[in-house]
Amino acid sequence: MEKGKEIVLSGIRPTGFVHLGNYFGAIRNWVRMQTEYNCFFCIVDWHSLTTHPDTKTLKESVKRLLAELIGSGLDPDQCVLYIQSEIPEIAELYLYLNMLAYKGELEKTSTFKDKVRMQPENVNAGLLTYPVLQSADILIHRATKVPVGKDQEQHIEMTRNFAERFNYRYGPVFPASYAFNYGEDLVKIMSLDGKGKMSKSENQMNALYLADDDDMIRKKIMKAITDQGPARPGSAKPDSVEGLFTLLRVVSDPSVAEKFEQDYSQANIRYGDLKKQLAEDMVRFIAPIREKTESIQQDEKYMNLVMEQGTAKARESARATLQLVRDAMGLKYH
Repeated sequence: MEKGKEIVLSGIRPTGFVHLGNYFGAIRNWVRMQTEYNCFFCIVDWHSLTTHPDTKTLKESVKRLLAELIGSGLDPDQCVLYIQSEIPEIAELYLYLNMLAYKGELEKTSTFKDKVRMQPENVNAGLLTYPVLQSADILIHRATKVPVGKDQEQHIEMTRNFAERFNYRYGPVFPASYAFNYGEDLVKIMSLDGKGKMSKSENQMNALYLADDDDMIRKKIMKAITDQGPARPGSAKPDSVEGLFTLLRVVSDPSVAEKFEQDYSQANIRYGDLKKQLAEDMVRFIAPIREKTESIQQDEKYMNLVMEQGTAKARESARATLQLVRDAMGLKYH
C-alpha cells in the first residue's frame, strides 16, 4: 500500500455469474481505481448467506468470481483481492458495531424492506444487520472511498453514522467514508428484454455473462426484444431498443453506433443488421475476458497464491485497525 493514497473498499457477492451490468457498473471502474488508490476488493461470501444459505456451490462460485475479476483486469499485485470469510477481524468489528446500531434504523433501510418482500420466509438477523457487516467491511481498512450504486448510498451514510458514534464514545479511530464513483454517470446496462437493469435473473437469456460462449452471445442478442421500428423520423426509442444502443455504445466502434443512431433517427433502422453487428462486436469484447478467466481457473497453483497473498495483505490492514479499536475501547486486561 502506497503512503498518501486514499483507501478504496468495494465488495461483490459470489451469487450467480458476473454479467455485463456488473462489469460496466463496477468492475471496469475498479480496474481504473487500482492504479490511482490503495484498493481493497472483497468477495463478500458472508453477505451472500443472508439470501443464499445453501453453500453446496459456494466454493465453486467464489473461485469462478475471483478468476473473472482477474480476467476482467484486476491485478492482485496492484490491489488487495480477498475473500471476506478469510478475515476474522471483520467479524469482530461487526460485533462491536452491532452495539452501536439500533433496531429501528436497521428496519427502515430500503434494502431490508425489499429483501423482506422478496423472502418473507427467511427474514434472518443477518439480513437485518447487513448494513452493519457492510460497515465493518469498510471500516476494517479505514476506507474513505466506497464505489457503490445509488441503491447502496444509504448504507454508506449508515457507515458514517456508526463510525461517528464509535469515535464519539471511544475516541477518534475511523475516518468518514463516502460513496464514490468517477464524475461521469455509471453506464446502466439494461436487460435484453428491456425490463429494468441487467441482473443475475432467473431468465438467463436476458443477461450477457462474461462466461457465455460465442454462440450463446449471438443467440441472446438475436433474441433481444425490439419493436416494429420508429413510426416517423425523430421518434423516441423504447427501453428495449435503447438498451441495445447502450450496448453498441460500450462495445462497438463509435462510428458504428453513430451509423445506427442516424438510421433510427431517420426511421430507417434494420434491427436484424444492428443485432448482427452488435453480436459480433460483443463476441470480440467478451471472448478475451472469458478465455483469460478459464486459463486462470485451470491454474490452481496461481489461484491459491492469489488467495493467500490477498488474505495476508487484508489481514495485516485489518489487524492494525482492530488494535486501534481494542485500545480505544479499553479491551486490554493484561
